[in-house]
Amino acid sequence: MSRIGKLPIAIPSGVTVTVNGNEVVVKGSKGELSQSINSDIKVEVVDGQVLVTRPTDNKEHRALHGLYRALINNMVIGVSQGYKKEMELVGVGYRANNNGQALELSLGYSHNIVFQLPTEIKVETKSERNKNPLIILESADKQLIGQVCSKIRSFRKPEPYKGKGIKFVGEVIRRKSGKSAGAK
Repeated sequence: MSRIGKLPIAIPSGVTVTVNGNEVVVKGSKGELSQSINSDIKVEVVDGQVLVTRPTDNKEHRALHGLYRALINNMVIGVSQGYKKEMELVGVGYRANNNGQALELSLGYSHNIVFQLPTEIKVETKSERNKNPLIILESADKQLIGQVCSKIRSFRKPEPYKGKGIKFVGEVIRRKSGKSAGAK
């Protein structure tokens, strides 16, 4: 039995989970999320818990069992607590500003990058003197916020020599020594 899949998901107060055939809808204070489920996997709400079961021990059913349990758990956490990601711009002259859902990034290219964020994501930028600019993203959808962070990071990935680029707060970049260290 899948160790992840067999764990029940506790439903916190203020969160409702409804199962409509092959779709699970989770509503909470931070929003509403839905996920379509494979018809073989059975999802039921019993005594304030969500149980995910599979019909057989086929390889495909075992894989889907843990996957859907994790997705539903992420939805429950998202609508009750939400997810927050902080990104840091490391580099001289790197700046970030937001006008509503438009994030404007100045990353050392000849032009600024304007990135339109989905409406489900709240964005905030902070620029303090002698500190790297921060981009703070908040959303109830873990998958969407991860995708958006990945796209923002792809505009200027951290490089290993000086560490310049867009990185997550707390992320450690493996550094390489330059030419002088290798020449002897």
